[in-house]
Amino acid sequence: MQLEAYLDFVGPDEIRLRGHRIGIEHVIEYFRTGYSPEQITDMFPGVALEQVYAAITYYLHRQADIDAYLERQQDRCEQQYQAWVAQPSPAIARLRRLHEQRRQRSA
Repeated sequence: MQLEAYLDFVGPDEIRLRGHRIGIEHVIEYFRTGYSPEQITDMFPGVALEQVYAAITYYLHRQADIDAYLERQQDRCEQQYQAWVAQPSPAIARLRRLHEQRRQRSA
């Protein structure tokens, strides 16, 4: 069976474990941190050990491509975070104002 059969290529920057919403980046992050495939399956109940091995093997087989993919994922997450920080929700903005008011009163 092809390794790709264990993955869903949703878009150019979205690879998931087939049948799950779990991105390959999450499995690879644990793998690169030193978790064993068995430990990774403990982190994601419902994911078969075979799927974890397939994701890791796919990563090792196409490491340069997946490393570039992971970097794009990280950049996209950072951009989303910066956009969130720049344009907080009304609730967050209100909480920040209240926090600042309390800080000024106690100073």
